[in-house]
Amino acid sequence: MNHKKETRVNLFDAIHTRRTIKEFTAQPVPDDLLMQALEAGRWAQNHRMTEPWRFLILGPQSRQAIAAINGDALLEKTRADAETQAKMRADAEAKILSKPRIVAVTCCLCGDKEVEQEDYAAVACAVQNIQLAAWGLGLGMQWSSSGFITRPATYQLLGVDPAREMIVGLLYFGYPAVVPAPKPRKPLAEVSRTLP
Repeated sequence: MNHKKETRVNLFDAIHTRRTIKEFTAQPVPDDLLMQALEAGRWAQNHRMTEPWRFLILGPQSRQAIAAINGDALLEKTRADAETQAKMRADAEAKILSKPRIVAVTCCLCGDKEVEQEDYAAVACAVQNIQLAAWGLGLGMQWSSSGFITRPATYQLLGVDPAREMIVGLLYFGYPAVVPAPKPRKPLAEVSRTLP
């Protein structure tokens, strides 16, 4: 395998410059770019080669339905008057619908806790691959694990059997409207140690 110096530099650049994007332009995301990003996820490391990731690309009806579920979840937490609730619901739904593309990510379950822990880690690696690939393609992404993804209505909408798969999150894709400044990170010396 040929590992060029330029490839290493580009990878580190992507890792260091990538940001979680929460605000997107209205520009549509072409299918081929989305598929290229998801393809990168398939190549994540995975102990036992279980390939536990599943990617569910939401179309217009699914997006509307998931936005409504988000609105329902938000309203369950408030005692506001009807007018305020209507505005809160509209805002919650608009927030989801402002994302140009939405992909739900699930992790297959097998009943073996050790394997499921490894598989969840593999799915997280897949999401990181997807996010870095998207960034390299000029797209921004946010991995959301908001509470409404665990609701039975979400599982039903996505056609996911909770006995067989776990929803890991929703991936929101689009062209960045705002790229936030990097947040400070702890120095490597604070998070690593060498053992004898």
